[in-house]
Amino acid sequence: MEESKISISSLSEEVLSRLAKMLDNVTCGWRQLATAVSDHPQLHYSETELTSCSLQVLSATGSPGRTLLAWLAERSCCVDVLLLGLNRLDHQEAVQYLKASVAKRISITEQPQSQMAPVNGRVILTCRAVGPPDLSYQWFRGKEEILGESGTTPTFDLCPFTTGHEGHYICRVSHGENFIFSQWAHIRLVQSAESSPGCSGALFPVSGSGLRIVHQPVSHTVSEGNFLLLKCTAESNHPVQYEWYHNMMPLAQQQSSSLRIPCVTTENRGQYKCRVFSVNQEAWSDTATVNIGPTSVTEEHWVEVDRGPGSGKAHRSTLGPGMNPLQQETRLKFTSKQYQATDKVALLIGNMNYLNMTQLCAPIADVHELTNLLRQMDFKVVSLLDLNCQEMHSAVTEFLLLLDKGVYGLLYFAGHGYENYGNSFMVPIDAPASFTSKHCLCVQNILTKMQEKETGLNVFLLDMCRKRNPNDHVIVEPALLKVTANIVFGYATCVDAEAYEVKREDESNGIFINFLKKRVCEDEKVTVMLDRVAEDMGRCAITRGRQALELRSNLSERRSLTDRIKSSECSVSSSARNLQWAVAHDLPKSRYLHFECGVTAQLGFAAEFSNIMVIYTRILQKPADIVSCFVQLTDFPGGVDIDLKKSNQETLLEAGSLLLTEKDLPSPDIPGLYTRICSLQRLSVRIVSSPLPSVSTTHIPTWMKKY
Repeated sequence: MEESKISISSLSEEVLSRLAKMLDNVTCGWRQLATAVSDHPQLHYSETELTSCSLQVLSATGSPGRTLLAWLAERSCCVDVLLLGLNRLDHQEAVQYLKASVAKRISITEQPQSQMAPVNGRVILTCRAVGPPDLSYQWFRGKEEILGESGTTPTFDLCPFTTGHEGHYICRVSHGENFIFSQWAHIRLVQSAESSPGCSGALFPVSGSGLRIVHQPVSHTVSEGNFLLLKCTAESNHPVQYEWYHNMMPLAQQQSSSLRIPCVTTENRGQYKCRVFSVNQEAWSDTATVNIGPTSVTEEHWVEVDRGPGSGKAHRSTLGPGMNPLQQETRLKFTSKQYQATDKVALLIGNMNYLNMTQLCAPIADVHELTNLLRQMDFKVVSLLDLNCQEMHSAVTEFLLLLDKGVYGLLYFAGHGYENYGNSFMVPIDAPASFTSKHCLCVQNILTKMQEKETGLNVFLLDMCRKRNPNDHVIVEPALLKVTANIVFGYATCVDAEAYEVKREDESNGIFINFLKKRVCEDEKVTVMLDRVAEDMGRCAITRGRQALELRSNLSERRSLTDRIKSSECSVSSSARNLQWAVAHDLPKSRYLHFECGVTAQLGFAAEFSNIMVIYTRILQKPADIVSCFVQLTDFPGGVDIDLKKSNQETLLEAGSLLLTEKDLPSPDIPGLYTRICSLQRLSVRIVSSPLPSVSTTHIPTWMKKY
């Protein structure tokens, strides 16, 4: 395993603490290490910083060595740089310990994949890893450990597949106290009209439909501007559907047996495949490679004219026929690289109910709509409403913990804001009327921290005003930005201008989201997508002269929000991120309460946002001699925001939920009572429902506790 790819931040606390003890000395310690690694510019520390580090000894639990290691981790120092520094000190004890610790690392080489299967079909999940000898495997379904020998092997076989096998599966690979988790695999049931009585070796068992491809697509070399036609034909006893892919990305508008591109450009170069599917079956065509040749223009030579002052020279080009210099340059520079993210994480904050300023209406709908759209593109979305200053800082801190090398990070804020001296500030709900930068969050400071994570893409969508704040005369100076060429700022309005809401009878949307939601899922470079949003806003009579999107970017690669997530690599950090995410967003399971009188009631949970939840109660069964009964929630804990007048309501709308409907819940036809609980980030105790002593405690998801 290459140490150069391992960040210090991925080392365990045990390893870092042991190294710190070895470095807490005067002769061959942390200060000498700081000097040894200072030839790397980002790892150079001033004398003031080193003095601050040395003062850690004044604390009972302080460690200068541990502080320096934390600083190195924050600046993305890799293990090989640390080893180089320790070797320069000739600190062989630390070198040998660090090398041994790295050698114990476990790396997953094959991840389990999400699958669909019919009843009585077969699902095989595989997780393979490299590392120390005698690795142990343990499979989980959700949080439950799968017992028996079948759950302790690299391959987990579900055969025959039943409805009870549906769910999320994950594998833990361990050696002693070291362990790593695989990515989650979602196993779903596909309805089958013809189910095999035994296990089938294929994902979809062979049935009478007899699906087979009779005409494969053929590779082509096409000139720019010409017509491209690819054909794939299949036969089956059932209707056949087609789905074309370009460089393994689906083409939304190409869903017939023929793929037609009227005017070919260099963007159409690459590999094409067709997915053919019918009832319970699917098949993939052969790969057809499309190469883009020179333009069909046939002039023998191009004449280049020097348009400099006083020049009348014309130079005869030596390029081949039909190719101008710009085309040749494009061909040399063009690559068909398909960019991928190691993960995609989004933090969405909507502040509405300000204590000392005008209250807003649109953020609840804006955050809800953008959440659903980003989830369609496989983003892990944290959506939060009405945060005070401390809660916004905590939310950003947790957001940064989910970022890592190659991760796409997106931050959306809807609420009050302002801009001073080129810096943008997001205003929390508890900011005073005469707020300044010390009461707010500076977006540029968040960007510098995101860059430290070596993210693959940093996108900021700021749906707020950008007027100057007359109360704030302090010039905030964020840390210097790195030249990463992966930053995109989408401002809802121009400098020194305001952002507006559109109010309707049924809902309110910010103008920015009203246009963005129509474009955000387009498979285009982020800046191209935002340019189109700006054009749409410019054509609208409502926004013309009032609000115009402003785009700032240094994005040099064709990265899109629709880019796929890598599944071939799984670092310790990505495994921890996947586990943290799954556990955090796992709602409590429904509870079924059995009363002595013969009544059975259900206690269910539904998430509206990451910090807003609806609890519903239903009567599932009652004896015939009981005319009427209901279950109510009482004794709510302090801290959370509950309107008691709207608790235990007969409809979600009456309970205050404008976005959830009864149809979003399981078994929507069963009547119940609904209670909406907000500000779950302030919850410090468990919620206890106690209509009878036998009713058990329910747990709030981790995200909701943290925020």
